[in-house]
Amino acid sequence: MIQYWQTPKAGNLSRLTLETRQTTPLQQHHARIRVRAVGLNFADIFALTGLYSATPTGAFTPGLEFAGEVIETGPDCRAVKVGDQVMGVTRFGGYTSQIDIDPDYLMPLPEGWTPQQGAAYPVQTLTAWYALTRLGAIQPGHRVLVHSAAGGVGLQAMKLCVSSGAIPIGTVGSRAKADWLKQQGFNEVLVRDSNFRAQLQQGQQRFDLVLDAIGGEVQKASFDALNPMGRLVVFGAAEFTPSGQRPDYLRALWRYLKRPRYDVMDMISSNRSVLAFNLIWLWEQKEQMRALLDELSRIRIAPPHVGHSFDFAQAHDALALLQSGQTIGKVVLTLN
Repeated sequence: MIQYWQTPKAGNLSRLTLETRQTTPLQQHHARIRVRAVGLNFADIFALTGLYSATPTGAFTPGLEFAGEVIETGPDCRAVKVGDQVMGVTRFGGYTSQIDIDPDYLMPLPEGWTPQQGAAYPVQTLTAWYALTRLGAIQPGHRVLVHSAAGGVGLQAMKLCVSSGAIPIGTVGSRAKADWLKQQGFNEVLVRDSNFRAQLQQGQQRFDLVLDAIGGEVQKASFDALNPMGRLVVFGAAEFTPSGQRPDYLRALWRYLKRPRYDVMDMISSNRSVLAFNLIWLWEQKEQMRALLDELSRIRIAPPHVGHSFDFAQAHDALALLQSGQTIGKVVLTLN
């Protein structure tokens, strides 16, 4: 029997329930994975509450990344074999004890890594790598402002900046997170205060690249601190994260109306750019996705930091913690 989390429709986190079903026949070119760990992402919360543009219609299982063991392969599957330890990405369906998937969306689990570390790697590292390289055009010596630097994507972005010869400057919301980052070897960390714009101006901070998934005034102040030829890369909007089981539509509408707006003529004059992306659309561009995964397999950085691990049955508790913004590193679900 397969255990999986499912919601009958988006709109309320409380609808997410743990279900069981029988195993179905495996497609000829797919691999069957016994899932050992599942990585959580803010996209899961936005999908479950109906605030994500890519949310499936009707019932669906959330989850975009996992790690586990290959337990069966179809006759046309040659890329992996039974017994391989792997990590992978999926367009939803990750909150499950077993998943059938095209092996093009899998990567070998590096030797010495735990399944939890594997489940914490694909989505956040792909996000950071795509933002830094494909859109950000990162170069050695670039000063890169990384918001939410103690989170999953932020930590990977900080490490990738260092490996690329750039200078990462992280921002966080608390002194405790800043202290933790400095213990990890990242010396340039800002604790955002209520007037982030004034904070940057006082420190005379300028950047060549900004990675942002917060939005609002923090984002606009960051854009205004870009050097000529600088780029702001946006991949999320944490300020819209619901604080409860359902979206607060009035609050979301107010923040939407106050969102930053950018004038293309001003961007031409100041020689600065705004770029944005949603990684989930890469799922349909399999060749590009495979190329990115192959690039990441050649990069040597420390494994991701798993800050919070929950039993698979505790998905609601894990999502609530992620929703709180109090996490350091990745939140994962673990299966025995």
